[in-house]
Amino acid sequence: MSGDYSSPDWDTLRAGANVVGGDMTLDSGKFKFDGATPVFLVSDIASTMHWYATHLGFNVQGVPESPPHTFGFLRKDNVEIFLQQLDGYRKPELYDKREGGVWSVYLQVQGVRELFALLSQIPDMTMLEPLCHQPYGQTEFVIRDPNGYALVFAQRD
Repeated sequence: MSGDYSSPDWDTLRAGANVVGGDMTLDSGKFKFDGATPVFLVSDIASTMHWYATHLGFNVQGVPESPPHTFGFLRKDNVEIFLQQLDGYRKPELYDKREGGVWSVYLQVQGVRELFALLSQIPDMTMLEPLCHQPYGQTEFVIRDPNGYALVFAQRD
């Protein structure tokens, strides 16, 4: 990518300046952001899809349709997670590297207490943090998937 990436001073940015260049501004109404989808790098898409389907109730789809998959889709309600295949990949263990953990995805849910109660009963579920009310107005808990990704489930109070 090329171009002039110089930016206005920090005070201008904090004040909400949305100038990209020329006549186009980020609040021009010509486009909008509709969402973001996390993409997890995994060594085995089929086993990852199986875990998400059986433990969290996700609908899954692999590409190609039969293993070995190179890409995977995980969907549940309004949540989508993509999977990319990399043979031999092992995610670095980073959770304990910062106070409060290193999160991979933050999932807003309804019924966080009920979900916590249900997932707590699964024998091979790795709970990283118990259900807890946070000072920023969320009640949340954290689990680890089999690839080492930290999933935060949260509900606004």
